[in-house]
Amino acid sequence: MKMTGNTILVTGATSGIGRALAEAFHDRGNRVIVTGRRQALLDQITADRPGLIGLPLDLDDPSNLPRLSVEVRQRFPELNVLIANAGISRPEDMTAESWNAADAEAIVATNILGVLRVTAAFLPLLKRRPNATIMATSSNLAFVPRADFPAYCASKAFLHSWLQSLRHQLRKIPVEVLELAPPYVQTELTGEQQASDARAMPLDAYIAEVMQLLELRVHPRNEVLVERDRARRWAERDGRYEATFAAMNPG
Repeated sequence: MKMTGNTILVTGATSGIGRALAEAFHDRGNRVIVTGRRQALLDQITADRPGLIGLPLDLDDPSNLPRLSVEVRQRFPELNVLIANAGISRPEDMTAESWNAADAEAIVATNILGVLRVTAAFLPLLKRRPNATIMATSSNLAFVPRADFPAYCASKAFLHSWLQSLRHQLRKIPVEVLELAPPYVQTELTGEQQASDARAMPLDAYIAEVMQLLELRVHPRNEVLVERDRARRWAERDGRYEATFAAMNPG
């Protein structure tokens, strides 16, 4: 992935990893388009950082993505990088009498269908651009799940598999396909408490390590894994899967 001189669109960029990535790439001289559901946050981000471009996108609204696609093609035909980062996470207790599939369906709609739809919307444009890249955010939980977040972990496992197929199909087309698989990071993905949880990796440290890996092109198999990701990534291969799962899911 080229690190400067790109036009980059980032979904789910109003907070957390998406916003931090958008700002890090903007610092490197890229034109960056940030998208998200909340217009107030987009306005705040673009006011705080002149040069960032904020466009509203609600992946759950079927009319949003076609409108955004038309606008981007008209205003930014040089788009060459898509970072599909939008995602949600919710715990589920399937032993509860009140449990139903509503949370799982919402997670599938955003984390899976959202990535597929945004990729389908912009892939024709990316195919025509030099130095094109698609990077999607999966999770370290794609490799060993936390059982209290079943649909979330499964959605990220889906992306891990799907990105391999996308990468193989595009092997003769100059579009690089990267998978970003974060560990537990200090964001508000699961609520405010995560942002200050000492067990989580500080967001600025995570982004700094990711940007270094991208700069140095140290991402075997096109998986962008920081150091603390790697043990869980290879737990099954190294015969540690059951112990790792048990440690993550006590009792």
